[in-house]
Amino acid sequence: MNDKVRSHILANQRAFIEDLSTACRIPSVFGNDAALHEMADWLTARLRQAGCQVEQWPLAGGPPVVWGEIGAGERSLLSYSHYDVQPADPLNLWDSPAFEPVVREGKLFARGVSDDKGDVMSRIHAVETYQAIYGELPLRFKFFVEGEEEIGSPNLAPAAATHAAQLQADGCLWESGGFDNEERYTIYLGVKGMLYVELRAGGAVCDLHSAYAPVVTNPAWRLVQALNTLRSADGVITIDGFVEHVRPPTPAEESYLDHIPFEGAARKAQWGLQQFEGGVDDREALKRFLFAPTCNICGIYSGFIDAGQKTVLPNAAMAKLDLRLVPNLTPELVLDLLRRHLDRRGFDEIEVVRLGSLSTSRANPQAEFVQTVTSALADVYGHQPVVYPSHGGSGPMYPLAEGLGMDAVTVGVGYAGVNMHAPNENIRVDDYLKHVEFLVELFRRFGS
Repeated sequence: MNDKVRSHILANQRAFIEDLSTACRIPSVFGNDAALHEMADWLTARLRQAGCQVEQWPLAGGPPVVWGEIGAGERSLLSYSHYDVQPADPLNLWDSPAFEPVVREGKLFARGVSDDKGDVMSRIHAVETYQAIYGELPLRFKFFVEGEEEIGSPNLAPAAATHAAQLQADGCLWESGGFDNEERYTIYLGVKGMLYVELRAGGAVCDLHSAYAPVVTNPAWRLVQALNTLRSADGVITIDGFVEHVRPPTPAEESYLDHIPFEGAARKAQWGLQQFEGGVDDREALKRFLFAPTCNICGIYSGFIDAGQKTVLPNAAMAKLDLRLVPNLTPELVLDLLRRHLDRRGFDEIEVVRLGSLSTSRANPQAEFVQTVTSALADVYGHQPVVYPSHGGSGPMYPLAEGLGMDAVTVGVGYAGVNMHAPNENIRVDDYLKHVEFLVELFRRFGS
């Protein structure tokens, strides 16, 4: 690693942290339209100051995407991040005001500092550091910074489709990433997709006395009976045609299981469990978490659920389900399979309402971009990063990654104690500076 880069970063650390603090002072909580537009304008000016060509892309009913591009060369990298933040509530649990950044014990505390303004600003500072040491970037670096991530990125896919030509790149640096509980740097190469639905069953025009149960259909029973056809007792999804579309992990993807630490006993103790679902061992639990689809009941509601007694036959029942999806299972396909499955079993009166969806995205572990990120991380951080071929959760990665034919990797300034979405959100200052160093090295390697 070039000592000049490290010396430059250390010499500018106070300016970097003050710059990041300025971004965190803007309370860009979704719903605060004035603050969101203030943040978009501040970021536009800041990218322009760094030498980027900058645009704001207006969205339907939401704050704009801030787009910036800088550098030259045959290769390009896309950077995804967001400038909206979670509400700071409950305010009384913060040790200092959420939008008044402060450094304590080597940590910078502020709402949004880890999610996601630290990632945004580290990439700007890396661009400026590279230019100060080496001159012009050896690749084209493209900033895509949205303001709707905390509400599910409803306009990301349309924006990606509209601006697909500008977004094309040889790899995508996704937001988020950092150290785990054992201080191992951790990255993810993808996310599961998701279909979120509500099942609604109806009965009489109003709740009835439960004495009528022998002659009036109870929608709660109908819903329970329908739900019972979706998954077996041992956890296998039994929706007609579902498993036939599941693509199993490739040998390359599955090989990562041998290098991912998974402390099953600690997890079970933390969650108060005697065993994992189905009694599986640690390796199988990790494999399911990363690669298996799910059909999960998030909540059920019907009739009288307060304390005490009320003999009632409810006239409606509702359940919310999320189905985590893996490659070859699209939200549209699964919605169709679910509807047909219920109809075949005589549950055609149960309404299926689609509330949200995300597509699966997974990078090729053998791609040159992925390998370059991994090797740069190892050299800068001094150990091999833990690489997850996918995350068990979901996110809006597909439109900017696999949907545009590129691989995406999560990298960021986080660690296990960032308190994301919680009071006293923070990052460690040393992590921030080291991440700028890593990004500079990645520019150098991938650009050459």
